[in-house]
Amino acid sequence: MSKFILLLVAMIVVGSQSAGASVKGSEVDYRAQDGTLLKGYLASDDSRSGPRPGVLVVHEWWGHNAYARKRADMLAELGYTALAVDMYGGGQQAAHPEDAGKFAGAVRKNLPLMKERFLAALELLRRQPTVDPAQIAAIGYCFGGAVVLEMARAGVDLKGVASFHGSLGGGSTAQPGLVKARILVLNGADDSFVTAEQIAAFKGEMAAAGVNYRFINYPGARHSFTNPDADQYAQQFKMPIGYHAEADRASWEELQRFFSEIFR
Repeated sequence: MSKFILLLVAMIVVGSQSAGASVKGSEVDYRAQDGTLLKGYLASDDSRSGPRPGVLVVHEWWGHNAYARKRADMLAELGYTALAVDMYGGGQQAAHPEDAGKFAGAVRKNLPLMKERFLAALELLRRQPTVDPAQIAAIGYCFGGAVVLEMARAGVDLKGVASFHGSLGGGSTAQPGLVKARILVLNGADDSFVTAEQIAAFKGEMAAAGVNYRFINYPGARHSFTNPDADQYAQQFKMPIGYHAEADRASWEELQRFFSEIFR
């Protein structure tokens, strides 16, 4: 009996070690150039050695919350060092769409501020000993998707950016020769916030600027299709959003293919 118990304990220990136990996340404070305190979350896999590609994760309009951190952890499990950034300052989060809209609008209407806060996070990630500073990408969700697209348009030195159910325009316009990053857009075909006209305009903009991009529409998927909490938000606030498990799975796999292409 004692041997059986010892064997069972050993199996439990091994099982816990193989279930992502080596991924460690920690809160990090950093500052923008204007002195604004920003609160991020850094995740990496301690079982891996040496520098590796780094990924910035830009949150939805709700702010830097558990969902953004979850995605950072998932990236760490894949072998990257990931930093979930804070675009609002002080780790602010919104509990209501009205507040979220105010937070997101203040940043989206001020592109220099957006870039300043993004670059502060980029510099922090580049300084990490587990990161190859020449191998950095950024992903964003909803509001965050719009942010990473704007950073690509601004010519920020990134290997690639990926937008999940993000806005496509409303800021600057890509210029030929300026965009360094490859672009991946993962969109819900039933997203009422992204119109057919906006999609056509975005594709035309990318083509005119000579940008290497890929645009994927997921049938049946609405806005926020990657976030399991979207159904709760939809019910609580009467919003036209929703989780779509198949699109979530497929888009995450597409991101992994994208990273295998840009990180070489």
